[in-house]
Amino acid sequence: MTTRARGSRADLSTAARLVVKVGSSSLTTSDGGLDHARVTALVEVLAAHRRTGVDVVLVSSGAIAAGLGPLGLTRRPRDLATQQAAASVGQGLLVARYTAAFGRHATPVGQVLLTAEDVIPRGHYANARRTLDRLLGLRVVPVVNENDTVATDEIRFGDNDRLAALVAHLVQADALLLLTDVDALYDGPPSRPGARRLPAVLGPADLDGVRLGASGSALGTGGMASKVQAAAIATGAGIATWLTSADLAGEVLSGADVGTWFAATGARRTSRLLWLAHATRPRGRLVLDPGAVRALLERGSSLLPAGVTAVEGDFATGDPVDLCDENGHAVARGLVNYAAQEIPGLLGRSTRDLARELGPAYERELVHRDDLVLLRR
Repeated sequence: MTTRARGSRADLSTAARLVVKVGSSSLTTSDGGLDHARVTALVEVLAAHRRTGVDVVLVSSGAIAAGLGPLGLTRRPRDLATQQAAASVGQGLLVARYTAAFGRHATPVGQVLLTAEDVIPRGHYANARRTLDRLLGLRVVPVVNENDTVATDEIRFGDNDRLAALVAHLVQADALLLLTDVDALYDGPPSRPGARRLPAVLGPADLDGVRLGASGSALGTGGMASKVQAAAIATGAGIATWLTSADLAGEVLSGADVGTWFAATGARRTSRLLWLAHATRPRGRLVLDPGAVRALLERGSSLLPAGVTAVEGDFATGDPVDLCDENGHAVARGLVNYAAQEIPGLLGRSTRDLARELGPAYERELVHRDDLVLLRR
């Protein structure tokens, strides 16, 4: 099926609710400290845009980078414990700087730290959305970051580009703006002679042959590849996305033809399942027979024990697991209602028989359709 682009470049200047993501390299000096002038310049632009009545959510990297200088570190640490320590020191410095900068515009800020586990359970997702909505209703600028102080490799979003796309969905934003240290997406390295700016990406076909590099910064974790992936998440959920440099933020917000526009191609979703698909790592796998695969893909059914032939991994009740066909290809991901050790004795049996033999608690599905997202259609 071919996706169709919707919207136009004018959407950004008319968006009533906007999520802006800024990367570490756009906020810090080469030695890792916060660049106060750059932070202030960004805040000036966002504060002016808010005065037009726009809700702004700021997803900001920079906590780990800001913590390097005070800890005597010259580059981003590789080990998780030191990253967490740097984040603990730097997050306070980062938010203090935003508080001071926005304070000059009589605008309060609110810190919101997230991990994937904060938003995958239904109740947690609803609470995160309610908190952000209330902050915006009070005319506060939420400053969102991954909670690097406690996030582990297994539960982290991986980079704030993807987090920003998911937050845009969470707050039902009209648009997403990704700010970096490159003015646009190019068809190759921008430093290469003849590299061409891509002013618009209407769909995946427009990226054929485009070379996407990882971050060249010692302070960041993203890069153009992660930004394009984030744009795909957002646009697939109906949210148009722009990418440009932090220095051009004011111009792109005024509707100027700068940066790269990624057209919205998908429909708006109303649930937390986008987070389940993009912000979790599966803790195990359930292998399905062909009938169960068809039931998921064609009828939107829940997964019952009768359709499962094997269980792999060590997971607990409520953990995300991939649901795979007989060839091992993941067709869906869901939150499982049983621990791995319980499932082998349930396989191939109907929930009615299980409830009759083991009690009414065993009449529940392995994965309910409300806790399941398709990865393949």
